[in-house]
Amino acid sequence: MRPTTARTTKRAWAPSVAHREQRLAWLAAAPRNAAAYVEAALETGDPGDLMHALRDIAEAHGGIARLAEETGLNREALYRTLSRSGNPQLSSLLAILKASGLKLSVAPA
Repeated sequence: MRPTTARTTKRAWAPSVAHREQRLAWLAAAPRNAAAYVEAALETGDPGDLMHALRDIAEAHGGIARLAEETGLNREALYRTLSRSGNPQLSSLLAILKASGLKLSVAPA
């Protein structure tokens, strides 16, 4: 039996993309992606997941400062609202969704 020797081969790997950057690019690519992301966050039943999803969508579409300009809401308040412990008023939530190209709808459970 011949002894085995380790062979080293060099492979050309594509440069990696950070998960967050890839997620934000996917969210910005199409409104249906953002809608699916929000739906998945809602399915967890954790309001913090929804706030985190909305923040990611805001970041994907130019950031919180741009969202503040489009909604007329205070930038600092948006940072608090879109934190995991955020608890927005319905009017703020509707403004955030509209600026993100989304709308609120209700379906039977």
